[in-house]
Amino acid sequence: MALKATVYKATINVADMSRGVYLDHSVTLAQHPSETEKRLMLRLLAWTMYADERLQFTKGLCVDSEPELWIKNYSDEIELWVELGLPDEKRLKKACTQAKEVVLFTYDDHAAAVWKSQLLNKLHPFKNLTVINIQDEILDAAASALSRTMNIQATIEDGQIWFSVGEKVISVLPETWKTATV
Repeated sequence: MALKATVYKATINVADMSRGVYLDHSVTLAQHPSETEKRLMLRLLAWTMYADERLQFTKGLCVDSEPELWIKNYSDEIELWVELGLPDEKRLKKACTQAKEVVLFTYDDHAAAVWKSQLLNKLHPFKNLTVINIQDEILDAAASALSRTMNIQATIEDGQIWFSVGEKVISVLPETWKTATV
């Protein structure tokens, strides 16, 4: 018997002082049976960092040809492609040729360090790619606050994020490993 996805609902309030974005948004996420709670919370954190009314969760793990999040314009062109994990160079090249801007969120401290040492230097030709690492400690704290219905507040200023889920407040200082130069 196939396992079913677990559905989560979140009301997200974002105050991004750096970009001048102030947004209240409700999202529904489906957690694939193979997806960890840490990865699910990384999807929510990524959404808050790039908050936009047009930013959408995709089918993600279920469809290889789509990122985790994207913004498409009215011509169906991809303006923002948000990827999670430790993809190979071929996948990142595909993303960078299909989208105006690509953001990769890496996680899993040990595996991400190995990925960085083996692949990061090969990514310099991808001028529209930003790589951000989120440490396990942050994702563990976020995953511990996970519930089927969540109220999330995110305040972003000067590269720091105060990410609160219910009563739990997590200070997030993402590590930027590569910045887009477009």
